[in-house]
Amino acid sequence: MYSLSIVNYYNTTPFVYGLKMQPIPYPARIEYDIPSTCARKLKDGLVDIGLVPVAIIPELPSYHIITDYCIGANGRVDSVKLFAHQPLEQLTHILLDYQSKTSITLVQVLNRHFWKKDIQFVQAEAGFEQQIGGTTGAVIIGDRTFGLGTGEHPYQYDLAEEWKKHTGLPFVFAAWVSNKPIDPEFTAAFNATLAYGVSHIREAAVEKPHPMPGFDSYDYLQHKISYTLDADKREALALFLKLMPEIL
Repeated sequence: MYSLSIVNYYNTTPFVYGLKMQPIPYPARIEYDIPSTCARKLKDGLVDIGLVPVAIIPELPSYHIITDYCIGANGRVDSVKLFAHQPLEQLTHILLDYQSKTSITLVQVLNRHFWKKDIQFVQAEAGFEQQIGGTTGAVIIGDRTFGLGTGEHPYQYDLAEEWKKHTGLPFVFAAWVSNKPIDPEFTAAFNATLAYGVSHIREAAVEKPHPMPGFDSYDYLQHKISYTLDADKREALALFLKLMPEIL
C-alpha cells in the first residue's frame, strides 16, 4: 500500500474529485495537509508520495516526479500574493508565510534576480497577517488570500504573474513527487485518476463550490490554476531550481 499526502487547499479540488469519482484501483492511504506538512511527511518518509512544494526537491535524497499534473499557473494565480500598504519600492521587510516553502522562495528569487530591492525577509508564524503595515509586507498563500481586497491591502503583487513577466514562463508551485521508485502500474492508474479530475473541473466546482460568497469557483480552477505539467512548466521548474541556491 502506498501512502499519499495531498494539499487541502481549494486549488486541489479537481484532484480530490478525481480520487472520488475514479479511485486508484490499488490500496492507498490518502492524507490531507497544508503544503509544509506534505513536504515534511515526504522528507521524513512518513508518506511515499506527496503533492509537495517544489522548493523542497533539492532537500530530498532521492526524488521522482511521477505524474503529468501539478499545481501551476500561467500568469496570474490570485492565491499567491505579496500584500502591502506601500509599493514594492518602499518596502523594507517582507514576512514569509509559514505554510509553503515554494512561494516564499519564489518571492526571494524574484527579488534577487529581477526586483533587486533592499528588502529583509522574515520567517513568519501564525497570525503574521496582522503585522502587515507601514513598510512591512507579507507573502500569503492559499485560501486565506481570497477576500483580501485592495481596501485593506492596497498593494498586491501576484507572484506567478511577476514570474511570468520576468521569465516569460509559467510557474510550478507543487508537483506529485515520490521519495522512492513507484510501481509503474500504480503510477499509470494514479495519473489516470488525476487526468479524470482535471478534465471534469466544471463538475468538481459544482460539487464543491468555494464557501466564500460570490467566489467564481470554476473561473479560479479553470483559468487561474494550470494543472498540466507540460514542457513549458518543466522548463520553468528547471529554471527555478537553478536560481534557488543563489538565495539560500
